[in-house]
Amino acid sequence: MPPRRFTRFAAFDWSGRAIARPPGITLAECSTGDAAPILIAPDRGWSRPAALDWLLAQAEAKTDLLVGIDFSPALPHADEGAYFPDWSETPSDARGLWALVDQLCAAEPHLSASTFTNHTETARHFRHRAGGMTSVGDRFEGSMGRLRVVERRCRALKLGNAVSCFNLIGASQVGKSSLTGMRLLHALAGRVPIWPFDAVPAHGPLIVEIYTTIAARAAGLTGSRTKLRDGPTLDTALPNLDTKPHTTLARYDDHATDALLSAAWLRHVSQDATLWTPAGLDQALAATEGWTFGIP
Repeated sequence: MPPRRFTRFAAFDWSGRAIARPPGITLAECSTGDAAPILIAPDRGWSRPAALDWLLAQAEAKTDLLVGIDFSPALPHADEGAYFPDWSETPSDARGLWALVDQLCAAEPHLSASTFTNHTETARHFRHRAGGMTSVGDRFEGSMGRLRVVERRCRALKLGNAVSCFNLIGASQVGKSSLTGMRLLHALAGRVPIWPFDAVPAHGPLIVEIYTTIAARAAGLTGSRTKLRDGPTLDTALPNLDTKPHTTLARYDDHATDALLSAAWLRHVSQDATLWTPAGLDQALAATEGWTFGIP
């Protein structure tokens, strides 16, 4: 049996850009039923602090909300037994990692996290750009970088090409958004539970990590078509998630469609018990690496 039922479903497409209001941050929401999700946006667009305030408001209201956020909540740990092997100050679990990211980036506004990779020890593990040049740390592994257990499983099941958070270069990199996401999770300070680091509460909101490609593929999109930017294609995908056509948007981009599809997908699969008890997820991973909801 799934752990509980929810009445509302939301999805954040996320961004790691070090500006006040990254245009990539997009939120879509829907309720039970089959109506299409709608976009929710402040007049000036989303900031990361505004997203934090929105989540805290859901906690205050005890909203029965399942919200997916498209970033990795932790770095790889299981492969080496540490986030940063051979460093005496490496955190022992995800909450310690969130605190470390927040501590090293405390001077940055907007919950940005650009300076995290400048630390003497952490920089050794990342591939990033510095001064217009590519910098590859001596502890960066292989051509791709280290992967979490769930990222390797995602690739093995051909659900998507999950990439390493230690790579900060290229259009597909997710490290920057994930590091800013860790600052968000630290700021929540347990006021909104995060699966699987926290137990699923009987009431109120719950956050899960999502990978928007999984939602797109569940909606029937394949290959490079998992990113769509027009209304007609969106309306061919939504029925596969038992969702009616959407209300026409003023502007289409893949951030908006990712959020809309992901919110509909969360509603569609939230009662699938297999997704709440994935193979390979144990207590150690639940404390250190977490898991992407939707990967069985």
